[in-house]
Amino acid sequence: MTQHLADRTQPPSGDPVGVPRPAPAVADSAPGHQPQWWRDAVIYQVYPRSFADGNGDGMGDLAGIRRRLPYLANLGVDAVWLSPFYASPQADAGYDVADYRAIDPMFGDLHDADALIRDAHELGLRIIVDLVPNHSSDRHEWFQRALREGPESPARDRYHFRPGRGEGGEEPPNDWESIFGGPAWTRTRNPDGTPGEWYLHLFAPEQPDLNWDNQAVHDEFRSLLRFWLDMGVDGFRIDVAHGLVKAAGLPDMGRSGQLKLLGTQVLPFFDQDGVHEIYRSWRRILEEYPGERIGVAEAWTPNENRTALYVRPDELHQAFNFHYLNASWDAAELRRVIDTSLESMRPVGAPTTWVLSNHDVVRHLTRLGGSLRRARAATLLMLALPGSAYIYQGEELGLPEVTELPDEVRQDPAFFRRGAGSPGGVDSSDGQEGLRDGCRVPIPWTPGGSSYGFGENDSWLPQPAGWGEMSVARQTGDPTSTLELYRSALVLRRDLDALGAGDGVEWLPAPEGVLAFRRRGADGGALVCVSNTRAEPVTVPDELTGRGEVLLASDGHPGGGTIAGDTTVWWAA
Repeated sequence: MTQHLADRTQPPSGDPVGVPRPAPAVADSAPGHQPQWWRDAVIYQVYPRSFADGNGDGMGDLAGIRRRLPYLANLGVDAVWLSPFYASPQADAGYDVADYRAIDPMFGDLHDADALIRDAHELGLRIIVDLVPNHSSDRHEWFQRALREGPESPARDRYHFRPGRGEGGEEPPNDWESIFGGPAWTRTRNPDGTPGEWYLHLFAPEQPDLNWDNQAVHDEFRSLLRFWLDMGVDGFRIDVAHGLVKAAGLPDMGRSGQLKLLGTQVLPFFDQDGVHEIYRSWRRILEEYPGERIGVAEAWTPNENRTALYVRPDELHQAFNFHYLNASWDAAELRRVIDTSLESMRPVGAPTTWVLSNHDVVRHLTRLGGSLRRARAATLLMLALPGSAYIYQGEELGLPEVTELPDEVRQDPAFFRRGAGSPGGVDSSDGQEGLRDGCRVPIPWTPGGSSYGFGENDSWLPQPAGWGEMSVARQTGDPTSTLELYRSALVLRRDLDALGAGDGVEWLPAPEGVLAFRRRGADGGALVCVSNTRAEPVTVPDELTGRGEVLLASDGHPGGGTIAGDTTVWWAA
């Protein structure tokens, strides 16, 4: 199944393909380049299915992304993170990988990936790709071989196969629960048709967990890193980075409702200390390549200090800050999370990351109460914080969560495993809510058309009426639009030395419900950010802002010390 670039002798750019390439031009010679670019990078997440459809089949693809790269460069982001595009049966939207060295035909092929990477580099954009090391697809060659060869086959040691408990092995080997609901084990059939062993899948049954106690798994993923680094990618976002190593003996949890424990304590299947040696070995590979290639951990941990372990100097470069993403629009809570996030990263010398939305959570406009005004204020606060920021496609348009998708169009496996169609709908008591499709609806590019410019025909998930009014074309050039707010903020973030990288903020006295801090640049410049999380206006003293110039406000600000409700303002100080 693995594709090969050698089938074509010249790509569109005229450079040889299939040849390991040095660091992209952006890594060393881009205007204003600074070492350790990831410390203040703004990284834009593209969910390939829903960004742009290049061939009119209703599904987003690499050709569509490539065509829209100039938009991302104009937006002002530094890098693009691509969710999985690998060959996959699509049981979980590509997070069930059948071949890590091939592109799924729905997205294109390796030539399309090669062209996309080259074009991005020419525009000054870096490319980060998703890597899925916790599990493969059940269609992966390794897993199919393990099924064919049966119990005690060496092929089975690459996964977690175990005999069942109880009479005849009819009960799962332990009491672990799937993140998508139900048991984390599925029973196999032996080659002769008799009931066989069980295999572990912390997610869908189509996603068997790999066994990282097996040396072949380590060797394969080190080879995969080099394959994609040779293709020219600038880094990897590591899916379920906290899940690779399981506690010895796979001990019982001893209770149900295990999903509620995620992010509250170390679990026998998540955040085991053994994962860190894996990332040390990966860091050594990344450092073999020029151009500052990076690794980013998706790590759900009990606290910020546990997250910091993933980004020690000899491990990965960044880790997602889910503690910030989960914070409510409350000044006291936000300040606590900001402080603890910065404090936890300071000892390991890693940048803090900030994120409000992604492909797995309700879009932050809806999550924070459905107010566009509040969503804009939250964004401007996030972009003023020291470190790296992530933007999820469509949030720059102010897109809300699509909450009224009919059951028959949903594709999230969690939705179906949680009892869709049963009385009362989906039971979300012990699994993901099954509503991830709502943040994955294809984004609008134009006011009209069958899919609002996403492609030439309808889109794979239906877009709501009025989607076109929030389109890129409608918002471009409108100084009051959310898109132009993002563009303006990213220009300032790049131009002002007081924004971007750093490891702390100077908190300023402020009324209840208001966050105010100062950031200072090495050039002597300073910026004051004030966020009013209350619904009503507040007045802050002139001394707080230094009577400086208003650089940007999330909504109209006439000047002076009165700040409207749900508004963030940046002042030069």
